[in-house]
Amino acid sequence: MMKKFQLFIGNEWVDAEGGKTFVSKNPCTGEAIAELAYASDADTRKAIDAAKAAFPQWAALDTETRAQYLHRVADLLEARMEEFARWEAMDTGKPIRETRSIDIPLAVRAFHFHADNMKALNGKVIPVPGQPLFDYTSYEPYGVVGSIAPWNFPLHLLTRSIGATLAAGNTVVCKAATLTPITSQLLGEVFTQAGVPAGVYNIVSGPGGVVGEELLASDKVAMVALTGSEAVGRRLMAASSEAKHIKPLSLELGGKSPIIVEPDCDMNGALNSVILGFCMNQGEVCVSTSRLLLADAIYDEFMEKLVDRVRRIRIGDCLNDDTQMGSLISPEHLQTVHGFVERAVAAGGKLRCGGAPLTQAPYEKGSYYPPTILENITPDMELFQEEVFGPVLAVTRYQTLDEAIELANATRFALGAAIFTENIRKMYWAAEKVDAGTVWMNCATKSNIETPFGGNRNSGLGREDGVEGLLEYLKVKNHIWYMGEQYDNFFDFADD
Repeated sequence: MMKKFQLFIGNEWVDAEGGKTFVSKNPCTGEAIAELAYASDADTRKAIDAAKAAFPQWAALDTETRAQYLHRVADLLEARMEEFARWEAMDTGKPIRETRSIDIPLAVRAFHFHADNMKALNGKVIPVPGQPLFDYTSYEPYGVVGSIAPWNFPLHLLTRSIGATLAAGNTVVCKAATLTPITSQLLGEVFTQAGVPAGVYNIVSGPGGVVGEELLASDKVAMVALTGSEAVGRRLMAASSEAKHIKPLSLELGGKSPIIVEPDCDMNGALNSVILGFCMNQGEVCVSTSRLLLADAIYDEFMEKLVDRVRRIRIGDCLNDDTQMGSLISPEHLQTVHGFVERAVAAGGKLRCGGAPLTQAPYEKGSYYPPTILENITPDMELFQEEVFGPVLAVTRYQTLDEAIELANATRFALGAAIFTENIRKMYWAAEKVDAGTVWMNCATKSNIETPFGGNRNSGLGREDGVEGLLEYLKVKNHIWYMGEQYDNFFDFADD
């Protein structure tokens, strides 16, 4: 029997306006697994009003008290780890081994980390030379934050945002991705169990063109955070500029991250990292290192071993413990991914493995696409420039490290980049020259809640995670206190 979810507004489960619903399906089987309320603009306004009403009380709590609530949320979420891991796997199509080891544990850590981090955050006193001033800064929450979650890591990428949002003293209205809404809805149960005051966390599931637009349009929403595509990020920027009150935005957008492999690399480590970089989560990862820049001196040997290992990846149902890669999110997305591959081949790319949907048993009910490697990819090709969001690796051969750096920086994205070499000086130099929000050195696609994450150029604005991620959700206020014996008399008025 399908689980049914209503909207979670003001700590109450309520039907959507008119009782409208939609279903969420398991991408591996096509089976409907949950029925959810489909929010309207009116429903979104109710959620915003609930968050607005809760803000003064939540913001007035001392940081220790807010931290206690968030630690309780984290503990309760951890106690339901297996339940959340199964739902996340079924809703996204990713292997349960990933949701158990990555998605849910990182969500738990997000609440713990930001709760403690906020307690350690202090303003500062700033000496002002030559003036009798006591100048100090403090941090204040914005108010209601709209958080728009992606479908590839629904809970992990939501909680890294709302953990910081709530620790900072804001309240939040979340828009769950309609493709993967279940665990963010389940999180409402956790907040209720934890005794978090009504209206602090609200979750509505509905179309971005309705819920997202209402979050942008409402004068009651002070800030919006998005993890999503470049196109949606541009729309948010335009809408923010048109609103009565310009909203601060935190945008984590697309990527086309390079992975540079030098001749002096540890070949086994580089091979494993290349595979992880484009195959984890079926390649549906914003920081996927989907462009392999491979040194000519080791090209043939490396490619032979890479193709051999990739062909041995176990593809299957998300709930099978042995599965290493699951299904893409939907039949429509599968066709999008396959279209990139077909156009790359037509443009002169050479297919080394994969390249076609898996349609025979046991894959016929899902949206399965095998790891696909194409070589002879040049900077003028679509596959070099555009984010595929699937398990597709574009391989480009280079002669010198200078050439590799130039190739690495030759797209409009700058989210992540990786370099593999055993030469420390070369490693340092390359990391300085590559334009990216994160540079991985002898590893790939690693992200930690304790360290800042975000992109440059068209990959976004601002940072999530780390102290920097917490500061995104706080306003800085400067206080200037005149402490001289006489006040300023700039215009030379005579004393009365």
